[in-house]
Amino acid sequence: MHVTFYKVDEGRLCSWIATTPKGKPFQGTTMASGSNLPHDLAQFVVEATLGFQRGFWGLLANGATFESVAGRRRTKPGRQLIRAHHDALIETEHLVNGHVSAWRAGRSTPAGPALDAMLVRWRVLPVDGALHLEWRTRHLPRVKHDDRRGRLASRPRAAPSHR
Repeated sequence: MHVTFYKVDEGRLCSWIATTPKGKPFQGTTMASGSNLPHDLAQFVVEATLGFQRGFWGLLANGATFESVAGRRRTKPGRQLIRAHHDALIETEHLVNGHVSAWRAGRSTPAGPALDAMLVRWRVLPVDGALHLEWRTRHLPRVKHDDRRGRLASRPRAAPSHR
């Protein structure tokens, strides 16, 4: 998935647009930035650096349709994906916030060097400039509704048939 982060409003705000390989671009949220890393950019860096695939960015790349991402139409499969991976999503949020908080406080974290590098890139980015990033998508198991249990269950993707 290709994600472009923009520095807008004289550098006070950040917005982003994502494009999945088979989809059309969609607008993400706009957030405060100032001279620090915007929340979604810091989250992107930590999730990518530490290989978290069931956090916000990993689920988004797999088709999740979050209510907070107004530029992407909510779909039943997109909502089911979020529900099926809800616990991992919440855990990833906590882990990411812990790494970002440690980094901002000057404490050591495995994501620190990547956050440092991205902060330099963000600070030198001109207003209305763009950072082009790639999210390496690892496909998660498909989700189906288990009617007997009244909940969602993930199932492995079928192997492609070779005819």
